[in-house]
Formats: sequence, C-alpha cells, structure tokens
Amino acid sequence: MGISYYNQNDSEETNPDVYFMKQALLEAQRAGERDEVPIGAVIVCQGRIIARGHNLTETLTDVTAHAEMQAITSAAQFLGGKYLTDCTLYVTVEPCVMCAGALGWSQISRIVYGAADEKRGFMRFAPNAIHPKTDLISGVLESECSKLVKDFFKKKRS
Repeated sequence: MGISYYNQNDSEETNPDVYFMKQALLEAQRAGERDEVPIGAVIVCQGRIIARGHNLTETLTDVTAHAEMQAITSAAQFLGGKYLTDCTLYVTVEPCVMCAGALGWSQISRIVYGAADEKRGFMRFAPNAIHPKTDLISGVLESECSKLVKDFFKKKRS
C-alpha cells in the first residue's frame, strides 16, 4: 500500500483526481439534501465514472448504506464481477473500517479521499484493511470535503 498526500497546487486541468473528487462532492451534496450525512463517492475505471453513491443510511434505515458501499455495489454490477482492479474510488471522507474492509475484498487499485476522519476512519483502527496493492491518496479538496460535513453537523446542532 502506497500512501500519498495531495499537492494543494494541483488544479483540475493538471490532476484528474481534482475533477473526480468534485464529482464525489456533488454526490455528498445530494446526501445532504436528503438530510443524510453528506459523504459522496464515485468509482472511476479507464477515465470514466462507472458508479456513484452517497450516504443512504437514514433513507434505507440501514447502517451499512454508506456512500462507498453504494458505489462498490453499483460498480460491481456495471463490471459484472466483484473485483474492482483497475478502478479508483473517490470519496469525500476517509472510509470507515467497514468500507475499508469491503474495498479490500474488492481489490480496488486506488482510493482517493478528501477529509480524514480521526474519530471513525480506518487509518486509526485498521490501516491494513485495504488490499496491500491499493494505492491511497489523501487530502484531495480536503477543506471543501471537511466543510460540507462540519456545516451539516453545525446545522443539526442549532
């Protein structure tokens, strides 16, 4: 597993990770509009989005209905198989242990996330949950991803 950190000087034109993270942010906004925790995900294969997902835990009354799980299921159906090799997951917040485990089983090639999750993120509890060959990139549009979640909870508390 290679861990990289995003270079804040990269732009959408020079780094496709920025473009695809913006697509994940759109999914997160859709979750927020449904009064779900605003986390979004897209899965990309060969430069094309093949799956999208956002949190649906409240809507489906299902604790496993995280953005990543929705996207993994959709991508596997699109590809006709359970392995997501040659695919990249873009997700606005660091995956939890459950999602990291599912991503590990999927053998996804890359995981790119925006904001770290110090309370529930897999890096704190199970950094080896993802497949050893999976590349991990963190911090892509971190401030935008973090702000969306912080604003959601601030609004909930007021």
